[in-house]
Amino acid sequence: MVHTRYHGEWNDRGIVFTNKYGGFLRPDTVLDLFRQLLKDAGLPTMRFHDLRHCAATILFVAGVNPKVIQELLGHSKISMTLEVYSHVLPSMQQEAAGKMDEVFKKL
Repeated sequence: MVHTRYHGEWNDRGIVFTNKYGGFLRPDTVLDLFRQLLKDAGLPTMRFHDLRHCAATILFVAGVNPKVIQELLGHSKISMTLEVYSHVLPSMQQEAAGKMDEVFKKL
């Protein structure tokens, strides 16, 4: 009760990043936290938005149907998901080369 008087009650707004009362965080607060987490983990600097690209690529590598990834990211066109948000990794290129090698071995 004392906590509520001084700090207010939790307000569930269904948002991902909240302050301690369930309210919105200021964008600079989220960015400061994100940058600190990257630094602490020894990762290079990146934009917060780059996490969308990372998520799309990870899901693509994991074999998730591109249409599902498109829907998760809220893209109206699959071309946006495939051409802009998912990226080809060296491991994907190696896998493709290996499959090509298998085909030629069967000839």
